[in-house]
Amino acid sequence: MKFAIIRERKNPPDRRVVFSPEQLAHLRSAFAKAEFVVESSPIRIFSDEQYAQHNIEVKEDISDADVMIGVKEVPIEHLIPHKKYFFFSHTIKEQPYNRELLRAILDKKIELYDHETIVKKNGARLIGFGRYAGIVGAYNGFRALGLRDKLFELPKVESLADYKALKNELKAIKPLLPPINICMTGIGKVAGGIREILEVLGIHELRPKEYLQLGQFNNTQTVFTQIDVTDYYIRKDGYRPTKTECYNNPELLQSDFMRFAKVTDMLITGHFYGNNAPYLFTREDAKQDNFHINLVADVSCDIDGPIASTIRPSTIADPIYGYDPQSEQEVDYTSPGAITVMAVDNLPCELPKDASEGFGEMFSKHVIPAFFNQDKNGVLERAQMTTSDGKLTEGFAYLHDFVYGKQTKF
Repeated sequence: MKFAIIRERKNPPDRRVVFSPEQLAHLRSAFAKAEFVVESSPIRIFSDEQYAQHNIEVKEDISDADVMIGVKEVPIEHLIPHKKYFFFSHTIKEQPYNRELLRAILDKKIELYDHETIVKKNGARLIGFGRYAGIVGAYNGFRALGLRDKLFELPKVESLADYKALKNELKAIKPLLPPINICMTGIGKVAGGIREILEVLGIHELRPKEYLQLGQFNNTQTVFTQIDVTDYYIRKDGYRPTKTECYNNPELLQSDFMRFAKVTDMLITGHFYGNNAPYLFTREDAKQDNFHINLVADVSCDIDGPIASTIRPSTIADPIYGYDPQSEQEVDYTSPGAITVMAVDNLPCELPKDASEGFGEMFSKHVIPAFFNQDKNGVLERAQMTTSDGKLTEGFAYLHDFVYGKQTKF
């Protein structure tokens, strides 16, 4: 079976790749029946020459490969019919901007395996760039803090060589951190990346209850707390919900986040926001006199969603903007009374080498073996969205109306 690493063609350019040259060389040795080819690319973080040095074939035409592996959406005109494709299609939540992409995939009788659908039996994701989104997002949050309050100047992540260089920059500003309260949300891979940055900075952690009790009196040290759904949601009947209720019965819930907003200076989000779940804080909440948050590093980046101040995504080139709670409009991030917002929606792109190597390690462990062990763990079966005869698989049949409209039948 021949696997092709395809060129990233979406704009803005993305330098990430699923496998490093060393990882492909290792896979070639580990799987005798696997062949690997790399489509030439002028932007990839690893050059064509680096792959060639590991005796990986690099060429312009990879149409003879069986499996096409990329990162971002493949432009419709570059989709090759009757192939297997792996990439982030951004269609499983019925994103309207990629409706035509999914329709084209079905028309071209392509087998699509979205990276987001590569999961365990319990639905937990096996691969992703979440850790690096958390790392870069948290770093960018502190960069925004330093710039806004003229405390320190951190360089942009994209100017740094790697994660090691990023950590060295953070260590240099540790003595310059002000005594503020930081709240982070989530418990998954994104949150894990955020925690790494907080730990590099040596920031003291408080349990949520301690944070609420002591936060309003803190004026001597930088502290943080980590909260999950059962901390920031409450049932409408006043009882604390279970996690199962939070994930499966959002109609039972309402936000209980304001108790944290009253004592928090900086919010770093790493949560997953499910459809129909209550917002953490609304635009009306942000208008209240006791709403204390003045900086949001929104790694989760759901636009006009659970974090009211995130009114648009920001960019790597221009990552910071301000949100005026009273006018509900974007303003300069240094404006008095504004909430400073960092909401870059493609954060791992800023650390392409480390992010690519981390992703490739997971893909090597969970996906490639499935092609040669009869998919004994069901990874490919669960991940497959479309079939070679142009149909949605059973697990993704819910997308039929999204693709074709409610009047069309199978």
